[in-house]
Amino acid sequence: MQHIALVGTTADAKLGFRAELIKDLVAQGHKVFAFAGDYTDKTRAAISALGAQPVSYSVSRFGINPIQDCYTLLQLVRLFKQHRIDMSFCYFAKPVIFGSLAAKLAGVPYRVAKIEGLGRIFTVPASGDTLRARILRWVQTQLYRLALPACHTVFVLNPDDEQDLITANNIKVKRCINLGGIGINLEQYQPFTASGKIKFIFVGRLLPEKGIGYFIQAATLLRQQGAPAEFVVLGEPDNSPGAINRAQLQKLVEQGIIYYPGRVGNVSEYLRQSHVFVLPSYYREGVPRSTQEAMAAGLAIITTNVPGCRETVSHKDNGLLVPPHDVAALVAAMQQLIQQPGLAEQMGQRSRTMAEKKYDVRKINHTILQALSLHTKQKHE
Repeated sequence: MQHIALVGTTADAKLGFRAELIKDLVAQGHKVFAFAGDYTDKTRAAISALGAQPVSYSVSRFGINPIQDCYTLLQLVRLFKQHRIDMSFCYFAKPVIFGSLAAKLAGVPYRVAKIEGLGRIFTVPASGDTLRARILRWVQTQLYRLALPACHTVFVLNPDDEQDLITANNIKVKRCINLGGIGINLEQYQPFTASGKIKFIFVGRLLPEKGIGYFIQAATLLRQQGAPAEFVVLGEPDNSPGAINRAQLQKLVEQGIIYYPGRVGNVSEYLRQSHVFVLPSYYREGVPRSTQEAMAAGLAIITTNVPGCRETVSHKDNGLLVPPHDVAALVAAMQQLIQQPGLAEQMGQRSRTMAEKKYDVRKINHTILQALSLHTKQKHE
């Protein structure tokens, strides 16, 4: 039995994206310590129900205060020692950096990092780069330069992240494995051919980088043209600068441009009732989970030809790729599928086939567990 620290930022993300991995690790007889920075009584109970032990620690997800980050580092060193951790498994930027360094300082024998996209700091908006962004990107790259060589295995989700972060910056890592996706439980997303007018759906954080503004612009133009289509938005308003707020969403609903049901717990049911998933993101994604879910539900995909997003689409096969920041191209792609509903259905069928091949959580977790088992084997040799 190994004591494994699964270190992330939020409890909801752990429950939504790591539940299957936790269950698999527990089933193998390991003791899993689930580290998060925002536990509530409800999420603690949910993590415990999976068989893991919730562990709280202090982490500032988006802050750039070095004192706070040093506190996070020292706290993790103490907690790793307290729980006699044999293996650290860190994901998301700050846990990867400070969790991996803390694991090395604490003497954790085996250390694993999982990079799920390069995130906001590596995202370049349509207005171009800024000096502040370039400085922050340089600082984070230097931190990765310290942390990643301390890991025995680094997982990435797409080849661009390995190239742009590790290879381009000559960061020495012992082993890098491209998982190709985060993985989803395919049984929860059964394909279903929706009827009625073609329905486009956006699912995700309502951030500019995720392309919600471009989706709304396209929906507005198509409404003005009288296109026989519906436009659905799922996602919570975000407090980040430039993010769309609830009042703006309500106004769009009143204008008849979008349907916005607010916070929902049954995303899969909304996907089943839709035809085309649209994600005009320019964010440095890993491989968007929302797109993987839409593919599993049998939807055609329209997304951008940028790192992470382009991994989900074989152009003109299961969907269409458009350039980032190009509303005209996005509208044209949506018009094509409005005019050819049979093509949208065909693309949706191909999406499901691709999801079964590439994004089955059982296959992806098997790859992860094989890597972790190799570490365990080496420990006893």
